[in-house]
Amino acid sequence: MNNTIQFNDGAAYERYMGAWSRLAGEQFLDWLAPQPGLRWLDVGCGNGAFTEMIVARCAPATVDGIDPSEEQLAFAAARPALRAAITHFQRSDAMALPFPADTFDAAVMPLVIFFVPDPPKGVAEMVRVVRLDGIVAAYAWDLPGGGFPYQALHDEMRALGATVPLPPSPDASRIDAMEQLWTGAGLETIETKEISVQRTFANFEDYWTTIHGGPSVGRALATMTPHDTALLQERMRARLPADASGQITCSARANAVKGHVPH
Repeated sequence: MNNTIQFNDGAAYERYMGAWSRLAGEQFLDWLAPQPGLRWLDVGCGNGAFTEMIVARCAPATVDGIDPSEEQLAFAAARPALRAAITHFQRSDAMALPFPADTFDAAVMPLVIFFVPDPPKGVAEMVRVVRLDGIVAAYAWDLPGGGFPYQALHDEMRALGATVPLPPSPDASRIDAMEQLWTGAGLETIETKEISVQRTFANFEDYWTTIHGGPSVGRALATMTPHDTALLQERMRARLPADASGQITCSARANAVKGHVPH
């Protein structure tokens, strides 16, 4: 099995991670507190979940989104809120941004830093395309610290012998690593923040259906034996007890960092 994490279904990803992205993104944007009228770059925009929040909350002048997945970009471009002339999407690599220097006022990397094979290069590229005194920021699930929303699922799958791939740079999501990346890129007035969120699923069946859309687990789940699948469900029910109404609440934790391009 190919163990790289591939994003090729915008709708499934919306249910699996889009909701989580918005929960963390709300706190991230509150903390960022950007001025209106900025030119934004969303690096690794995926299916546009966070891009949509920029448009809704930040009164941007323009928003550009780049991502390596054509399928995700197509989903983003089709969002009603992102069909406006101020949004532009294109396929590109975070380590080689297709823009000249000083193009943007703010560049953000939402839930992406651990997917960049060379994180310092990715941060350096954001710095390059942002004007002097512009904002460079990111938030990412704390993978080494167990902050990923589906960490319990990953743990149980691996205990049953399933292969659950990791992104290429999981350690880049540590809060100290993110601060070091921003410092190494020459950014100033650097701040970090821990973001904790919770998401409630209607019941276990809602959770179980949702996880099948996960690019890191969907294919592994499809190859498990019926016995192991039943055992996994049993273990996950024990780890995610339902309340009196049958709802299941899960927690996740992300790390965030921001800084300004020096004069």
